[in-house]
Amino acid sequence: MKTGLYAGIIAIWATTAFAHSPLDATIPTNEAILSELPAEVLMDFKGDIRLTRVTLSHDGSRAINLDLAGQKTFTKEFALPMEDMGPGTYVVEWRGLGADGHALNGKFSFTVKQ
Repeated sequence: MKTGLYAGIIAIWATTAFAHSPLDATIPTNEAILSELPAEVLMDFKGDIRLTRVTLSHDGSRAINLDLAGQKTFTKEFALPMEDMGPGTYVVEWRGLGADGHALNGKFSFTVKQ
């Protein structure tokens, strides 16, 4: 009886976990080392999401908000213009709302060496 109950709980948890729209890939990739700053950051999600906030920080500096003016719909792919802050480590932190209503967030980083 306990085994069946545990299996049911795990199945419900797994179904809920996969219903969200996690970040699938980024360009540049997480922890990439680049020779120059890309003109934009590409974010690809497993499901539809509406980004509500994306910030960019550079070598621990104060984070700035990236422009989301053109990002008003639910979609899987986003291209956001970059701010050139020179060589160093960039951290992109994002927040969004999945099409299933769940709040999502995450971050990735890359380094520009010149």
